[in-house]
Amino acid sequence: MYAIIETGGKQYKVAKDSVIEIERLAPKAKSEIVFGDVLLVGKGDTVMVGGPLVKGAKVTAELLRDFKSEKTISFKFRRRKNSKSRKGHRQLLSRVKIKEVVLG
Repeated sequence: MYAIIETGGKQYKVAKDSVIEIERLAPKAKSEIVFGDVLLVGKGDTVMVGGPLVKGAKVTAELLRDFKSEKTISFKFRRRKNSKSRKGHRQLLSRVKIKEVVLG
């Protein structure tokens, strides 16, 4: 059984025991998280598509750890102006392991 969930403004396809990296969440490590925004649930040949959410469906997960992504460099160069700028950014992420997909 798999599902498509929405968190942090992005959509992720998840299944049991899959590990995903999402935008940082507030809970501490080793805590349980419940995602209620389930957009689609599929099992074999049957697919339930929500409008916009599937009623009664939820995905439970365990927060493994919080970390920062690799640095992304933004570099602007202005020709003939003797001007350039270099900025770096590291996004805050959470690694989550999916425990189960429940269809209410």
